[in-house]
This record gives sequence, C-alpha cells and structure tokens, in this order.
Amino acid sequence: MAGLDKPRVDAHEGGLADEKYYTYNGQNVNTGVMDPERRRVVEKSLKRKLDTRCSLFVLIYIMNYLDRNNMAAARLKGLQADLQLDNTQYATCLSILYVGYILMQVPSNIFINRIARPSLYISIVMVLWGLISTLTGTVNDFKSMVVTRFFLGFVEAAFLPGALLILSKWYTRKELTTRNAILFCGNLISNAFSALIGAGVLSNMQGVLGHAAWRWLFWIEGAITMAVALSAAFILPDLPTNTRGFTEEELMVAQIRMTEDVGEADTDSAEQGVFGGFMMVVKDVKVYVMMLTFTAYVVGLSFNAFFPTLTATLNFDYVPTLLMSAPPWVFACLFSLANAWHSDRHEEKFWHIVGPICVGLVGFVISMATSNVAARYVALFLQASSYAGFIVFYSWISSSFPRPPAKRAVALAMINAFSQLGNIAGSYVWDLKEDGFRKSYGIVTAMFGVTIVGCWIIRMMLVSLNKKLDNGEGVTWATHQDVGAQTARVEGRSSDEAMRLKTQFRYLI
Repeated sequence: MAGLDKPRVDAHEGGLADEKYYTYNGQNVNTGVMDPERRRVVEKSLKRKLDTRCSLFVLIYIMNYLDRNNMAAARLKGLQADLQLDNTQYATCLSILYVGYILMQVPSNIFINRIARPSLYISIVMVLWGLISTLTGTVNDFKSMVVTRFFLGFVEAAFLPGALLILSKWYTRKELTTRNAILFCGNLISNAFSALIGAGVLSNMQGVLGHAAWRWLFWIEGAITMAVALSAAFILPDLPTNTRGFTEEELMVAQIRMTEDVGEADTDSAEQGVFGGFMMVVKDVKVYVMMLTFTAYVVGLSFNAFFPTLTATLNFDYVPTLLMSAPPWVFACLFSLANAWHSDRHEEKFWHIVGPICVGLVGFVISMATSNVAARYVALFLQASSYAGFIVFYSWISSSFPRPPAKRAVALAMINAFSQLGNIAGSYVWDLKEDGFRKSYGIVTAMFGVTIVGCWIIRMMLVSLNKKLDNGEGVTWATHQDVGAQTARVEGRSSDEAMRLKTQFRYLI
C-alpha cells in the first residue's frame, strides 16, 4: 500500500462534524473530525487487528530470551564441566553477549526507524540469531563459546528496541504500557518455559546420537527460533502509513490517534539527517539520568540469569529445581499485566515502578534472613515480581521522548543499550561459591535503592518541565515546517490550529 498521499481538503454537506475531509487514495475518508460513532467502530477494528498481529512479538521475545538465557539451564547438566570452564570463564560467557548487544542497539534502531518494512528486518535478524544459537551447541572450548555468544548478542540487539519502537508508532501513551507488558510477558514466560523445556531436553536427550543433552538444548531451541522467524515478515505490522491488511480508513485513524496523543504527527522531517535523532538525544539531560537509573535497575534484576541456580539452593534434584523455577515467572507475568493496566488507566509511572521494586526488596530480605525452604521459595515469587516496574520504565522512556520518532528511537536504544552494562556487572555479582548468596543479595538490594532515587529525580525533572509548560515558559521540541504541515493534513485543520494542539502536551509522571 502506498504511503499517505497529499490530501485535498473539500467541502462536504453531511456525515461529518465539520466541513473538512480528505480525498485519500481516491476515497473520501473522515479525519480527526470524523463522526464519533464511526470513529469508534474504525478504531475498535484497528486495535483488534493490531493487537492480534503484535501478539507475535510475545512468541518472538520468548525465543529471544530462550536463546539468550539457556546457558543457565545447560550449566546444571554439564556445560561448564564439558567445556572445562572455571566460574570466572562461565561468567564471562554470560556477560560477553551484552557487549555485542550494546554495540548494535543504537545503529539498529536508527536503521529500523528509517525503513518502510521493519517487519522484514526483524524476520531476517531472527533467522540469524536462531542460526547462531544452534551453532552454540557445537562449541568445544571457552574461546569458541565467547565468540558465539558475542555474535548472538550482536544480532539479538535489533529485536527489543525495534519492537518497542514499532509499538510506540501505533499505540498512544495511554495504551503503551499495557502493550509493553504483553510484550514483556514473552520475557517472563520464557523464564518459565526455559525451565520446562530445559527439564524435558536435559532429562531425555542425554547421549542421543552421542551428544550431551545440553548441546541438544541449543539445537532444538535455535531450530524453533528459525521456524518462528519465517512468519514474522508476514504477520508483524510495519508503519501506520503502509501496513498491509488494514483498510485505508483504519490507517488514517491510526495516524490521527498518534497525532492527537502528542499534538504532532509521528513523522520525521525531511530536513533531519540520519544522525539527527542521535544529536537530539545526546543534548537531553533526561537521557543520562534514565541511563544510570535503568542500569542500576538491571543490576538489581541480575538474579534472572541465575534463577535456576538460586532455586537450586532449596536443595532439590535438578529436574524439580528446573520445574520449580517456572511458577514465580508465571506469577510475575500476571502481576506485571495488572500493574501495567493500572498505570495506563491512571496515566502514572513513578509509583508503578517503585511499588514492584519494593516488592522485590522484600524478597531479597527474606532470602538473606532465613534458610526456611518455604519462605525462600515465596521470596523467589516476590523477586520475580520486581520485573513489573521494569516494564513500566520502558513506556516511561517512550512517553518522555515522544517526538520526533528519530529521537525516540535513539533514546529507547541508547538507554536500553547502556543498561546492559548492568547485565555485564550482574554476571559477577552472583558468587557461585557463596553459600546462600547473602552478599549478592546485599548488592542487588543496594542497586534497587539507587533505582528508587533515580526514578524520583526523573519524576522531579518531568514535574518541573510540566510546570514550565503550564506557565507557557517551556518548549517541548522544535517542529519543522513539513512536520507541521503533515500534522495539519492528518487533523484536517489549519496549520495554526494544528500547532496549538502541541501546547496541550504534558509529560506523564
């Protein structure tokens, strides 16, 4: 489908709340002054189709995390011993993935923001990371494992910031947190499924065709990833101007929704260079505070990579240990959905981030304070629930850098990429020789404290910006003439009327 044609504003005698409409691809299509009842019908159809197609992101994220985190399960069935890795080398194999992950995120998101078919791009990189994951099952020493894990992270880097960017191009700020939570359920469910799949493969595949069970784990999960990748190019949405499978009226409403949400069309200016978004981001102090805060949060969440090992401290056999690792993440998924829905409903971010962090802190304290098996298992549920705030933080990033999309793309990628330093550091937080992990729990408790302070600083910065906007002192962002004209076309207003929409924007806190 072609992009949005330059519309013609004509007079119309009925059916609209105003006398402006567009001739769009040969048809009279209602704009932002569309009859409210017709608007509701079209918008409902749009969101139903969009939610259905974006649900594939959940499955992709499951495979993304399975391929990234299956080393923890493989370790319990001989990977570390077979490759003759000491604990430091094993931690290096975990952390090196994030080096590649950090390097590629910003360039990838700059690219995906500029192409017309992001669905095809995600499909291609998914095939590549599935192939690399499969090759992980063939390694025989420390060096080959490090190289394989580096390139796995390099290729996987395209998915998460890219998916977050695509969602932010379709869903308003009042809808985005819930949709991000559904996406991140793929993350949380993958923690449960990795344990279940790991239990099945590691229990039944040892010695099959002369190979260790942990090798089969990589081969099977990598093959599944490549199979799923083939469907992504046909199912995932692209942009609100060109996605196949939507009517022209639905695509117009999609653009109207995003314009009304912020007061400006969600498009980049033709005057803006390739690195224009990057230059805007590096000049915005909010980015740096969010980078540091999010990194502390990620260090606090580093127990994720060692979850089967932490469950093993309950002193069950390895299969029960893997099976018991699943329920906490299922609970965390449900808790995250409820927290995200409540955040969207009340248009609030700070307390919906800090609240789950406090729940996780209770879990850390229980794990440090007692050796009671039941109490420590309950603590794992509480710790996993702290992910709910992590999900809200991503939507806070998107809503704090709403326009232009090039800036939002770089901000999402840069903050997420920098935060992966927390995963690198987190790989060394957990001393595998320590009994009970009390020192490790102390470190992540401190990092959650830093996160709360950082979130408070961000909140105060946004409150200050909103006060300036209320007083007419602040400027949100510069609007180029071509973007202003596009806003006017989408809204069916004059340029001056369209520009006044932007003055209603306020940051979500």
